[in-house]
Amino acid sequence: MENSGYKVSCIDLKSGGIDPSDANSILSFDDYNQPLLDFLSALPENEQVILVGHSAGGLSVTQASHKFGKRIRLAVYVAATMLKLGYWTPQDVKDGVPDLSGFGDDIYELGFGLGSDQPPTSALIKKEFQRKIIYQISPQEDSTLAAMLLRPGPIQALQTARFTDDDDGVDVVPRVYIRTVHDHVVKPGQQEAMIKRWPPKNVYVLDSDHSPFFSSPFLLFGLIVKAVASVESM
Repeated sequence: MENSGYKVSCIDLKSGGIDPSDANSILSFDDYNQPLLDFLSALPENEQVILVGHSAGGLSVTQASHKFGKRIRLAVYVAATMLKLGYWTPQDVKDGVPDLSGFGDDIYELGFGLGSDQPPTSALIKKEFQRKIIYQISPQEDSTLAAMLLRPGPIQALQTARFTDDDDGVDVVPRVYIRTVHDHVVKPGQQEAMIKRWPPKNVYVLDSDHSPFFSSPFLLFGLIVKAVASVESM
């Protein structure tokens, strides 16, 4: 994208990427998402961004849209959880929370930052399941590197994601959804259900697993550019 003239910022949320935080210490969604909110807060008043979120990153995009709607030119959900109010109702959980039970009962490494008698605070898919669940049609070298870098997710924090209609901005942000038709994490049926409940401006389709940045990177880039062009012509 940078080679095509775009200015790109990749933001590590708390306990993700190179952020040093321990996922077991991140207990609220506001804390987890603070790096993104700080980034948007620091933008010049006349500057807007194209905000792209993948998987659970859709929750971060939605919260940012609630709080900083006027600074977001377009929200792009890539195989992402797209719930207007966050996890709230049983239907939200059914549509937006990955159900990997079909792969077995013991596929996660769990962390218990609040004690072994409390609900888990972090989760990581075990290495032997990662390729078949997350990267099944991605190049082997990409999935191998990803497995080396993958960190636990702060599931306690993600479960506290709540947004209200009182927040200003979410309905002024144009949204597009990029579906991934071979997805084992956010399954195609879940993606369709979220799209139907909160229809975006456009829906695009990729013949991809849950990781199109590995399995279909150039097509993913092309769809993001196409989505940007569609709002710039509005």
